[in-house]
Amino acid sequence: MIYFDNSSTTKVGQSVIEKMTYIMNKEYGNPSSLHSFGFSAEKEIIDSKKIIAKIIKANDSEIFFTSGGTEANNLAILGIASAHKKTSNHLIVNKTEHPSVLEVYKKLENFGYNISYINTDKKGVIDISQLENEITDKTILVSVMHINNEIGTINDIKKIYEVIKSKNKKTYFHTDCVQSFCKYPINSKYADLITLSSHKIHGPKGAGALFIKKGTRIEPVFIGGKQQNGIRSGTENVPGIAGFAVAAENMNKNISKNYEKVLSVKNKLKEIKNLLPDIYINGDEINSSAYILNMSFQNIKGEVLLHSLESENIYVSTGSACTSNHKKHTGTVDIIGGMGENSVRFSFSDENTIEESEKCIAALLKIVPFLRQYRQL
Repeated sequence: MIYFDNSSTTKVGQSVIEKMTYIMNKEYGNPSSLHSFGFSAEKEIIDSKKIIAKIIKANDSEIFFTSGGTEANNLAILGIASAHKKTSNHLIVNKTEHPSVLEVYKKLENFGYNISYINTDKKGVIDISQLENEITDKTILVSVMHINNEIGTINDIKKIYEVIKSKNKKTYFHTDCVQSFCKYPINSKYADLITLSSHKIHGPKGAGALFIKKGTRIEPVFIGGKQQNGIRSGTENVPGIAGFAVAAENMNKNISKNYEKVLSVKNKLKEIKNLLPDIYINGDEINSSAYILNMSFQNIKGEVLLHSLESENIYVSTGSACTSNHKKHTGTVDIIGGMGENSVRFSFSDENTIEESEKCIAALLKIVPFLRQYRQL
């Protein structure tokens, strides 16, 4: 099997499984319990916070664990909007955000909030001049993702943060770093809220985190037992959290080595563009994640190519897994003027090899001409 769908999810690491199994067997107490067995579970959370915080250069008190990236994005946006609704209702969002961001903004728009949608160029880079013009003294929040989950284009988070604060120091900046955490350096100095996820870095599904900078005024979305300082109520998923921390620590210590390896895998697969006609790379070829390669194959529907590759035991996607069941969703490729219907996303992990890319190229050399010829019959 060749698995090129790592931006959807990754294989869980063996050391992560061992850590989670240990906790489920030996440290299964409720972290809110007052006895020593509960404290042992709580210590796992405390230690995990320190690991995550260190990676993004934050304080461990600024890390709040969630069920994943979607919940973290919802908490960031809804929590800030709710906390400031009496003073302002203006929010700004990038048009090519993940659905767990965009759909929340659309919901708030239905509730009477004033939403400004920021364009990107044809490579998927946000229009910073438009962003600067949209910010007013009434702007509460701006959301711009670090790395686009569909095409891999990288936004300059530091520059965006500085532009926002130069226009309005009170405007919060939220960035979805699900596709960049432990793959690219992240500095919490240049954001007020940062979304992180576990299952993109060989951690378990159902675990994520939100960095909330000290001093940020935010209201909880879940109401209950006031765990995590009341910001995120509910008994914590201790095995998931600890597994997340192990995965993050493993990935981060090899961040440079992984990058070079993955880039070589991506560059090898890109060679298909020179071997067959009418194949187009979506996004920014230079300012792009090594972990994502999105290509459009003219005259072939992405879904057809996906299943053709699947028959060769090669697994890819046609975009965000979170929108695979929603045919009306307009993806990033369409927004930037590309052929979204004909696009396929290949996404890599440190476990992929150049040999796998070579095998994928061989399969494409067989499949693509056949599908194009079949279409003309």
